[in-house]
Amino acid sequence: MNNKVLSPQEAEKAVKIWQQQGLNVVFTNGCFDILHPGHVRYLTQSRALGDKLIVALNDDDSVRRLKGRSRPVNTLADRMEVLSALQCVDAVTCFSEDTPLVLIQSLLPDILTKGGDYTPDEVVGADAVTEAGGQVIIIDFESGYSTSNILKKSK
Repeated sequence: MNNKVLSPQEAEKAVKIWQQQGLNVVFTNGCFDILHPGHVRYLTQSRALGDKLIVALNDDDSVRRLKGRSRPVNTLADRMEVLSALQCVDAVTCFSEDTPLVLIQSLLPDILTKGGDYTPDEVVGADAVTEAGGQVIIIDFESGYSTSNILKKSK
């Protein structure tokens, strides 16, 4: 088993250990169904903001609720394996709710990132992170990259 793939409980322990070591933990989340260059650039930029990057993925049922019955294309296990192989990613976990709010509240990362298609006040968990002394950072959106567009093109 890949040691970067963690249950939410293991992720909480890892974050606490990293923070006790004085490391800044960056958190982001998403479906990451078909990994494309926009995702990789986003994750690389997120990781550059801190010492450790933890990525939380929507589980398969959550992706279906958000994106429709034909999604995800790749299973949660496959998406976790692919993301964990990226050098910029230190840990991958998952959540089953439609948003990662509960997970963010338990992890309380130092930095919460989202893509430029969000504004800071739209970021789920932003209040919890800022109240704990962390910050929310919006990463510039990479136009021209979209899993939905890749799927349309493939048809």
